[in-house]
Amino acid sequence: MRSIILFLVLSVLFLNTVQKLTADEIIVRPSDNGEVLLNPGMGWTMHFYSNIPSNYGSKLEPSDSLDWFPGCSTIYLRLPWSYVEPEEGKFNWAIIDTPAQRWISKGKKISFRFTCCESWLRWATPEWVHKAGAKGINYDYPDGKNENGKCWAPIYDDPVFLEKLDHFLAAAGKRYNNNPDVEFIDVGTFGMWGEGHTGADHRLSQNETDKMSKIHIDLHKKHFPDTLLCISDDISGSANRNAPWPGMEYALSQGVTFRDDSILVQPPPNSWYHDNMAELFWQTLPVILEHEHFGSSVNRKAWSGDLLLKSIEDYHASFMSIHWWPDILLNENKDTIAKINQRLGYRLQLRELRYPKQIGIAVPFSVNWIWANTGVAPCYSGGFPALTIKDDKGGIISVLVEDSFNVKSLSVTQPDKVKEQAVKSEFRIGLIAPVTKPGIYQVYVSIGRRDGTPQIALPLPDTDGQRRYKIGEIKLTLE
Repeated sequence: MRSIILFLVLSVLFLNTVQKLTADEIIVRPSDNGEVLLNPGMGWTMHFYSNIPSNYGSKLEPSDSLDWFPGCSTIYLRLPWSYVEPEEGKFNWAIIDTPAQRWISKGKKISFRFTCCESWLRWATPEWVHKAGAKGINYDYPDGKNENGKCWAPIYDDPVFLEKLDHFLAAAGKRYNNNPDVEFIDVGTFGMWGEGHTGADHRLSQNETDKMSKIHIDLHKKHFPDTLLCISDDISGSANRNAPWPGMEYALSQGVTFRDDSILVQPPPNSWYHDNMAELFWQTLPVILEHEHFGSSVNRKAWSGDLLLKSIEDYHASFMSIHWWPDILLNENKDTIAKINQRLGYRLQLRELRYPKQIGIAVPFSVNWIWANTGVAPCYSGGFPALTIKDDKGGIISVLVEDSFNVKSLSVTQPDKVKEQAVKSEFRIGLIAPVTKPGIYQVYVSIGRRDGTPQIALPLPDTDGQRRYKIGEIKLTLE
């Protein structure tokens, strides 16, 4: 098959119509139906455990996987290492797997972070690691080092600490690496709350921080080589707006993506610091954003729905957090969340489809498509358009995939400057396939794997329940 890809800059609104252009051709121009789409590699991430286990999933019923929160695709589990390996070699995987299965059973994803230093817990790193000889410091948060401090933080490159951490991550990797239900994993074993902060305990220099970051990135790459990893932008300085950023640049070189845990922590003009850093990442890797705990942000007069939406645009974000009690966050931000759901990640639109009204079995024919991505980020996983021809019983007569055009290539722009791509395909139905009979059949469109398996939800009506969407009819003849 051959594809001719034309780049057009258009901002017109298409009508939801089907009409004949000639006696032999049909044109379909579907409008976006505005539905919230749950798709791979994007969505809202629910902080089921936000360091403190009671935040924020503890009030949810065991059957509740936030199907009522529009766009919630992922459960996020952020836990101290000590909660998962309370005794050496004895693991509490149930603390992860129990809530995770609620989401997985609904076709959703999980993500997590293991931390080694917390402001509210002395032994985020298990105490048995300290007793085994790992060196660390006592401190009080936020004052810093104190011999009699209530909290303890490891020396992040201490040989004993790294040995025990290596064993833990090896066990976690055996369980979760290359797991199709895992969306991403944070490199979170360095710094306060796993965000790379050391000002309240070690007060490391930036050079020392970069060194530690590299060690912990490498450890995670060792044990999760087939899983999307991310790391907090704060390893390069929480308020450092100016490159170079050696730690984050090293992460990028290793295929580790970017997350910003500091959206709307401070009031304007410091609502965030690193949208320019995100420019290094978003064209090839999904960007993950976490807004401040909603209630805390409101109390600081830092919260703004308009700014939250702007952060999606400025960072080209694929993921945004649900970082509060989810019912409160939704009820107080419905309009903002609705707007974000039209832009977060990717949103693939079929702008136009032209195909013959009637074709002969095994006779070549042309199809002309126009596609656009109206989200803020590329469809990183990619996919290929397909036409599926079905009979009136839902039986599949033919699957026709345009596998030379990958939707990953669709451009990302501002919402009023959508770039479209026109594609021409050459197909045959029923070539050397004697089971193909003449008749009138239904035409469905989808995007998915090269073999025609649908993967991506589209903003179209008339789905068959398998992410194929009916867009018209076609007549097959023996001519």
